[in-house]
Amino acid sequence: MQSGNYPYAGNRSIAQAQQSQRAARARRQARRRAAGCLFLFLILIGLSCFSLWQSVWGHFSRFTPHPEAFSSHEAAQYSDLFAGISSTAAVLIELDSGEQLAALRADQPMPPASLTKLMTVFAALHLLDDLQQPVTLNSDLFPPLWEENASMAGFLPGETVRAQELLYGALLPSGAECCAGLAEAVGGEPALLEEMNRLAQELGMTGSQFENPTGLDQAGHQSTAADLALLLREALREEYEPFRTIFTSWDHQCAGSDIHPDGLLLRSTLAFHRDQLQGDGWQVLGTKTGFTDAAGLCLATLAKVGNAEYLLVTLGAPGASASDTAHIEDAALVWSRLAAQIEQ
Repeated sequence: MQSGNYPYAGNRSIAQAQQSQRAARARRQARRRAAGCLFLFLILIGLSCFSLWQSVWGHFSRFTPHPEAFSSHEAAQYSDLFAGISSTAAVLIELDSGEQLAALRADQPMPPASLTKLMTVFAALHLLDDLQQPVTLNSDLFPPLWEENASMAGFLPGETVRAQELLYGALLPSGAECCAGLAEAVGGEPALLEEMNRLAQELGMTGSQFENPTGLDQAGHQSTAADLALLLREALREEYEPFRTIFTSWDHQCAGSDIHPDGLLLRSTLAFHRDQLQGDGWQVLGTKTGFTDAAGLCLATLAKVGNAEYLLVTLGAPGASASDTAHIEDAALVWSRLAAQIEQ
């Protein structure tokens, strides 16, 4: 009878359902195992990639220069260039690239003495329309400078000279009266100082503030070795060619004036030390000195070593007067060490 077939059909349906459930469970378990294997495989791939990345990065990072390191040489090669120097702060850079080879308290603000005149001349070049324009050195410019015992180039009160002669006079014999005359030529000392500080800000000289154009000690008047090297490197660029010509001169014969009809001979403050400023594989091309009681002996030099040019700025060498030579000895020591290391 058909009614007797219902229990059998029901049992078969239950068995089929259970079999389907077991099959579905098996498939789920298989998928979970496959997912687990895939996850483990991806982890292993990730670990392998990370290990490979570490290996590659480790290889190349050994040759990645520090931002302040010299790009062409290992920084450690130059770590002893300043060993034993008497200057308080110093920096040495390659002129073309601007890369630092060595630094000693290079960002420490200090009185810059007459290294200030590097900025005075640089700013005046930005403001002067004509380097041949006549400038009269008014008599009232001199007494304050004499009172401070400032270094002088040799021009006299009331003398009329060309602006170009004042640029030479400020850098070579470090004449304070030349700085005062340049200030008058560009509209007064406030105008010159405004330009000096504007240029300092534009160049990123964050440790510098100029309160006068001569470098005489004054509250708030400061710079750093690194800032002055940055300034000098910029000023020596081809577009400011008058600056390089002046900076690399050892003397300059001025044209005749109303007071000096035969002209005035301007000499670098280091003109009589040239023998100390050259050696095996190196030669100093240009200099600027500075000294005050607060600043000590300061020196900026441009030198050729091998086939390249470099800048060295030192601040705060000990000395009782501008005629002392600790800063010159420091420079000669650093340049000779650099030449010896480059030759290796």
